[in-house]
Amino acid sequence: MAITPLFDRIVVKRSEGQATSPGGILLPDAAQEKRQEGVVVSVGAGKLLDEGTILPLELKGGERVLFGKYAGNEIKLGGETLLLMREDEVLAVLD
Repeated sequence: MAITPLFDRIVVKRSEGQATSPGGILLPDAAQEKRQEGVVVSVGAGKLLDEGTILPLELKGGERVLFGKYAGNEIKLGGETLLLMREDEVLAVLD
């Protein structure tokens, strides 16, 4: 199932957390921190401005991004957990 966000929203797939600590100890799922990094899956058409025009988004599908700890809303789609957030919640693009 495909999802297309509206306006200035993007869909991000969060990167997997580390299963071991830096010391080599295996961490259970409950103890793993959620990563603040992910890959953009899809983007909306752009931000709707007051005068009615649409400003295109700078992000594109496939880009690796960093976002805040509490950014976006988690959604489950087809057994996958994705984040739906606004483009301005993205802090940086990774090369």
